[in-house]
Amino acid sequence: MSTANVTIHSSQFPENVRRDLLASLRTRQVNHKFHYDSVRQTQKWLALHQAHSPSRNDADCADTYDLAFAEAVKQITASQIHVVGLGCGGGQKDTRLLKLLATAGKEVFYTPSDVSVAMTLVAREAALTVVPEKNIFPLVCDLATAGNLVEVFAQSPAPHAPRLITFFGMIPNFEPEEILPKLAALVRPQDYLLFSANLAPGADYAAGMEKIFPQYNNALTSDWLLAFLLNLGVEAGDGELRFTIEPGAANLQRVMARFHFTRNRWLAVDDEHFEFQSGESIQLFFSYRYTPELVQKNLAGFGLAVCAEWQTKSAEEGVFLCRRAEK
Repeated sequence: MSTANVTIHSSQFPENVRRDLLASLRTRQVNHKFHYDSVRQTQKWLALHQAHSPSRNDADCADTYDLAFAEAVKQITASQIHVVGLGCGGGQKDTRLLKLLATAGKEVFYTPSDVSVAMTLVAREAALTVVPEKNIFPLVCDLATAGNLVEVFAQSPAPHAPRLITFFGMIPNFEPEEILPKLAALVRPQDYLLFSANLAPGADYAAGMEKIFPQYNNALTSDWLLAFLLNLGVEAGDGELRFTIEPGAANLQRVMARFHFTRNRWLAVDDEHFEFQSGESIQLFFSYRYTPELVQKNLAGFGLAVCAEWQTKSAEEGVFLCRRAEK
């Protein structure tokens, strides 16, 4: 096919994207979606993912996901299933799951959803090898700002089929109190949530954070994150990008990336102007690191229970199959 039908949620309408961009610059806290805003940024992220993601470089990590996929397929008894890939990225993991479901004789519907049109199309292309085009419904959406996702998915092409919601590699980039209630609201009694969390390995949380720090503090990550500022008119000599480890919400720790200005810089977005003075910083990115115990504790606070979990041998990544907690 030379065309593709993609649904654009209002959270990614131009006026709302502009609103979010201005808010990012005013608050000095960048919405993560702006790191996937262009094809060039998407390509930089894919290069980073290829080089540093355990799922692409650790055979045991891929095996861990496959074990989780097999168990999810085993637990789903319905003849139809609607897989909703939230933050689908390139869709490689989703496609492996879709293949298992199709092989098990399920009629599969798939909604690849990402904040990036380019990413969503890449995931769609991958899924076409397994799922017929008529059953694929790409959705471009910003999870951070979309407030009506329950209504959106209630109008899905398979409203009565159970959902298997995947959320791979995304939870670390959201504040727990913001993303967990949104996920919980989407999980009905007949549905499943399958997600992964980056973990701090070992019994010593702080030592685990130090161990994974180089996965963020590297040239490819810097190149990817700086693209946002460079696209706005910041010059590389205006300051430096620094990575730190710091405490976050819900008893969690996170890796933080901030650009620190060492000289003044004016930026203009349409008729809005922003002054960054020497000594100021702007938060570009953060990534929470969980432990299995903190995953369960945080989910329980929003009515979700872990049915099964898998960890890589490195203990740096965990996959969790969840359902609504029984009352």
